[in-house]
Formats: sequence, C-alpha cells, structure tokens
Amino acid sequence: MRLPALARNGRLPALARNGRRACGMPSSQMRRLAAGQPTLPAPRIARSLSSASAARHSASEAPAPPLQASEAPAPPLQASEAPAPPLQDTFGRLHDYLRISVTERCNLRCQYCMPEEGIDLTRSSQLLTTPEILRIARIFVQQGVTKIRLTGGEPSIRKDIVELVAGLNELRPLGLQRIAMTTNGIALRRKLQPLREAGMDGLNISLDTRDPRKFELFTRRSGCTRVLQTIADASALGFEFVKVNVVVMRGQNEDELSSFVEMTHEDPLDVRFIEYMPFDGNKWGRQKLVSYKEMLDGLLRLYGDRLERLPLEPNHTAKGFKIRGYRGQFGFITSMTRSFCSECNRVRVMADGNLKVCLFGNAEVSLRDMLRSGASDAQVVATIAQAIKRKKRAHAGMDILSQMPNRPMIKIGG
Repeated sequence: MRLPALARNGRLPALARNGRRACGMPSSQMRRLAAGQPTLPAPRIARSLSSASAARHSASEAPAPPLQASEAPAPPLQASEAPAPPLQDTFGRLHDYLRISVTERCNLRCQYCMPEEGIDLTRSSQLLTTPEILRIARIFVQQGVTKIRLTGGEPSIRKDIVELVAGLNELRPLGLQRIAMTTNGIALRRKLQPLREAGMDGLNISLDTRDPRKFELFTRRSGCTRVLQTIADASALGFEFVKVNVVVMRGQNEDELSSFVEMTHEDPLDVRFIEYMPFDGNKWGRQKLVSYKEMLDGLLRLYGDRLERLPLEPNHTAKGFKIRGYRGQFGFITSMTRSFCSECNRVRVMADGNLKVCLFGNAEVSLRDMLRSGASDAQVVATIAQAIKRKKRAHAGMDILSQMPNRPMIKIGG
C-alpha cells in the first residue's frame, strides 16, 4: 500500500467535501492513520465494478513490490562520512598532545615570560587540584592523547609533583605513551631520580645564556651554574631526551648560539633556539626578534658543510640540524617567521583549568567549572570537542599578535 503523499506544507491533504480524499481514502481511515492505528487498504477508483473486483483479487495474490529507492534502508556510513574524533578540528588536525600547567608560581622572573611588575596569582582555591588534573588527563587520553607535558610557572616547585607524575604514569594502559616536563632546572636536581622512577620520560630545561652575569639580567635571579649542573645530571640519568630551550633576543644572547651548539658535541642533548614571541607584559618588539634565517645563516658561516639538516618529524615544532660527528642535535622553533600551524597537534590546560586550543588565541573555556558543577565525562568531552572545532587554521602575524590581548606566558604555561 502506498501512503498518501504529504502536501508541501508537511500536512496531510485536506478531505474533499464528500468525506473522502481525492485519491479515495475515507476520512475515518485518515483519522486512524494520523493516530498511528492500522487502516484497511484504500480501494482504487475503477471504471467498472467488475474490473475493481478483479484488481482487488489480483492485488491480494501478487507479491509485494520491491522497495523503491526512497524506501530502501540507508547505506552504512562511509569512512569519509563518519563523525570526526572529538580531538580533530575542522582542518583535519588531530590533537594528541596535551600540555598541562600545574602552577602559576615560579622561582625566576624571566623577561619574556613574566612582566617586570609581576602578576596577580590566581587564588589557590581556583587552581586545579591533583585529582582534577588527573581526571582531565584521563579524559584526554581516552580520546586519543598520547603525550602529556607538565608546564608552569615552574612545575618542579609543586610539592606533589612526583606523585602527580606517578598518577599520570597509570594512564599508560589507556594509551598514554610519553610524559615530559618543561622546567627552569633551578629546583629540579634533587627530584630528577624520583621523577624518572615515577615515569617521567623526558625534560625540556630552559637556559637562555651560559654566562652567569647575563643569566641574572635574563631571569632577574641567580642560578646559572645550578641549571648547567641539572642539565648534566639529567643527561646522565638516562631520560629518553633532554632538550635545552633557548629564547634568542637581540642584544642579549644571539652571540651565544655556537656556544650552545657545542653543548651537543659530547652529550646527546637537543638544543632548541626559540624565536622571541609576544605575550602580555613582555615588551616584545620586532627589533628584538632574531629570525630563524639569521640564526641559521650565522651557524652556516661557522660550521660550513659540517652542518646537516635533519628530516622533519611528524607534527614538528622544530626544524632540526646537527653538526657531523656530534652526539646531539639542535633546532629552531620558528613561530614568528615560519609558523607550523598546519602541523599543530597541541592543546593546553592552564593552572586555573581553562582550556586553550591555540597558544596565541585568547578564546578559553573552563573545564574546572564543569568538573566542579558535576559534569559527566561525556559532557566534558563534548565541550572539548566544540572548542577544538572552533580552532582557526593559523594564528595571526607577529605584528598583529603583539597588539592582541593574551595572558602573560607564565599564566599560560611554557
């Protein structure tokens, strides 16, 4: 039986004056149909009683007609039509790398990270607790995150940092593959062994100069010798990797690039030269920026054909090189002059629980508030997915970024 077609306005066609539809269905059957009740087959209008009788007789014995295209079951979704994973944005980038800031506090006052006048710290009651950090981490890992990096502030000054790493280490059966930390190394040395045993895989240690006098100018504190010793001890302890982060600023440390490259001669270190980036309060200016090209050209003049380019890694942030015969390597993080947004796979959760999907974006969403209001894991995942879907293809140019409001780096997490 074919059901009567709907009118253009989505309503069933009106009844004729004699109580029948134009196609012959009585109004009583129409009412039963609208109520979801079974109806008798509607008789066709025939030219004669005999032909109508024959038609009804043959219809009762004929097999059911095949399904029309509009009535056939929907085909299964093709791979291209399947819903995108929660951590995939609209440009196809899958975000499997989570950076979590575990504190806003720091024992240094680096020029590019903290405003000279300091910052207003978030009240401790508004910061994520250890159980909240571990829950957020688990939710992300269950959705596909394979690498977690702890940042700050200075994460090593957090009293329960070893226990926190041990808690993250328990997520490995869910898919977590790597745990790392970015640190200034000042208070890290005595915690190196416990952190390694708790599950820490690798370290990024910030050191912008090897000159103790310039170190104090950069950080407004002393401690250069301690950081150098921490780097040496970490390298000897068997971490999967030890990277040295160097923010290069004109007039301050651009003359030390070769000194840092020489650190890779005997030790398997990975030195990373970082273009100076604008954040609230760090007095960024184009004149202070030393570009990737300028840095590389200077090292090429010094090392010549001994300088070798390394293959780009998946989701790379650094363009890698090494000196032939040296144990380690070095690279350049070129956020300002040659951005790598198309390869971005990172999202950040800050110490106050806000999710930030782009380092230079100012859009944030509070996961802390969701957790404390009783949201389920599924609701948190949906919010994360919505935020990632809003991520832009690329961040703005450096001159525009310098004018855009953003947090100081210390409140984002390095």
